[in-house]
Amino acid sequence: MAARYRETTKVALTTAAGVVGILTVILLLVYFFTDGLQLWHILLSDLVVFISSYFFYQSAVDKFIYKKIKLLFKTVPAFRSGKANKAKFFKYDSLEGMNEAVLEWGKRQNLEIEELKKMASYRREFLGNISHELKTPIFNIQGYILTLLDGGLDDPNINKDYLVRTEKSVNRLIAIVEDLEEISKLESGEVKLNLINFDLLELAKDVTDFLEMKARKNNTCVTLDRQSFKSIAVYADKKRIRQVLINLIENAIKYADKEENKILVRFFDMDENILIEIKDNGPGIAEESLPRIFERFYRTDKGRSRDTGGTGLGLAIVKHIIEAHEQTISVRSKLGQGTTFSFTLSKIRHF
Repeated sequence: MAARYRETTKVALTTAAGVVGILTVILLLVYFFTDGLQLWHILLSDLVVFISSYFFYQSAVDKFIYKKIKLLFKTVPAFRSGKANKAKFFKYDSLEGMNEAVLEWGKRQNLEIEELKKMASYRREFLGNISHELKTPIFNIQGYILTLLDGGLDDPNINKDYLVRTEKSVNRLIAIVEDLEEISKLESGEVKLNLINFDLLELAKDVTDFLEMKARKNNTCVTLDRQSFKSIAVYADKKRIRQVLINLIENAIKYADKEENKILVRFFDMDENILIEIKDNGPGIAEESLPRIFERFYRTDKGRSRDTGGTGLGLAIVKHIIEAHEQTISVRSKLGQGTTFSFTLSKIRHF
């Protein structure tokens, strides 16, 4: 039967030649030094041939396999860590170990490639988004200034109005740059959290009072559900958590679309942590948008989102702040039924 693999022919020929050579030598010795072949001579010959062939074949195959898989150590980075790993694979189930190691390496490479593709796509989208976000206020500023330079500066009907609009566009640019800088610092670890023990209920009450006028203008009622809590002591950066609460509640206010809009802030005891929920009865978020809601500049309704103001970086900053506390934040929502943001904070620590 023809050999299945070309390489096995050489191994088989080498092994067969070795076995025949050993057997020939033994039979010649028996022929010259004895009067005739006897049973024990045959048994002895078989034993010697078996042992000799076994070690010869093992040596030949080991050398053949080593020559082939040795290339893997040169091409696969995971196997470049030294002679110890090589010896390990050859000493204990080398082929099986090598096969598993190569498959594992292949999976890691595929995951890295997929991750790089995702990052490349995200980078392209991010650059497109940031250029669009910057382009709008820049073009507005350019238009207002050109109009003023073309004679509008002497027109009392528009000069002040255009200067006010220019200021708004400049402030929007400043806000975008400041938010980008803050995200960069949070990601790089430059921002050091000022972790202290404080009353979360008191902070939440302060935030709802701060946003009360804005809520009234948008027909929104913000309710703080204390339940049975008289106070909630947490260990966190008070300034940053205030920023998180303002961002989440203010978003709910801005996107409210009903005649009677409701926002409910609730707290739950989760053993070592406190769970904070901010629930609204607004328009909700499409299911396909939920996984991307915390991305920079991602907007579920681009036109409407820009009309309501904001830089498109608020939720990204919120996520980074919560993760900097080594906590988690999540969102659940259904179109037409509202949205709920949930995040956790550590309870008070005693020193």
